[in-house]
Amino acid sequence: MSNQETLQREQHKIDWSAVKQEVRVFAPATVANMICGFDILGFAVDYPGDEVCMRKVEVPGVRIIAIHGDEGRLPLDPDKNTVSACVKMLLEHLQIADQIGVEIELTKHMPIGSGLGSSSASTVAGLFAANALLGNPLSKAELMPFCVEGERLACGHGHADNVAPALMGGITLIRGYEPLDMIELPVPDDLVAGIVFPQVDVPTRDARQLIKEKVLLRDAVTQWGNIAGLVAGLYRNDYELISRSMQDVLIEPTRAILIPEFYTMKDIALSCGVLAFGISGSGPSVVAISKGKKAAQEAVDKIQAHLTAHGIESLQFVSSVNVAGPKVINLK
Repeated sequence: MSNQETLQREQHKIDWSAVKQEVRVFAPATVANMICGFDILGFAVDYPGDEVCMRKVEVPGVRIIAIHGDEGRLPLDPDKNTVSACVKMLLEHLQIADQIGVEIELTKHMPIGSGLGSSSASTVAGLFAANALLGNPLSKAELMPFCVEGERLACGHGHADNVAPALMGGITLIRGYEPLDMIELPVPDDLVAGIVFPQVDVPTRDARQLIKEKVLLRDAVTQWGNIAGLVAGLYRNDYELISRSMQDVLIEPTRAILIPEFYTMKDIALSCGVLAFGISGSGPSVVAISKGKKAAQEAVDKIQAHLTAHGIESLQFVSSVNVAGPKVINLK
């Protein structure tokens, strides 16, 4: 064993005196892509999100004892549920899987298949809870690979634009995946997201299959400029630059087909004075990004009224960017 491996093993040695009996954790929903940054940008919001209650038990192993708010859609099998599967991977990595037992209770406060990082919030809450229960042997950055693996289990693609902001908080940029290179970006104080979730079904896998594998060079150049402009706008706290940069010429034209009334919703939002409007993740949720809460709230109210008039039920959320990420609600 190398000195580096020995040091890493020692660094992650569990202090059993610090292990807790129970922890409850909340992890936030996220807006992936941030309109122009497909698979590389995302930010966390204050609400909605998911909660995990985790208890230490005598019998070794990982078990899910209850899931609330999922209408029976999520598996209780610990090998098939992303929360328990990732916690098992974490315990195996720490070489204590045969020394500790945990029971998990998951509460979904956010819609499944909403485009708001539902699986990410659950996975992050579970891993953050397990780490807290064990006395925090790993840093957030060290938890990230387990979170990415949860995304791979959930949707077949290990992207980090949801799990990174859900775990780290704020706005994150994924510069690369091999190896994972994650950058935390500055968050302007007045940046607000108004989110509307039209209650229609747009499965993530289906939405990804619509995306073209090849794009025109001129469109790629436009998108690169928008992403670079957005990052520069965040660092300069330049809302006008942020606004004109948050345009998607690659993904939105295809995915918008799956979202009823998308372009009408976009017109409504922009007429309210928001900075930008687009699809959250793979949809069907849409997001109006504004400076301050007023324009975002007006946009989501008018969009929701429009959807209701067309027989489409919806939910709305208005939130600043959540810079904290997951939080421990209770620890015993």
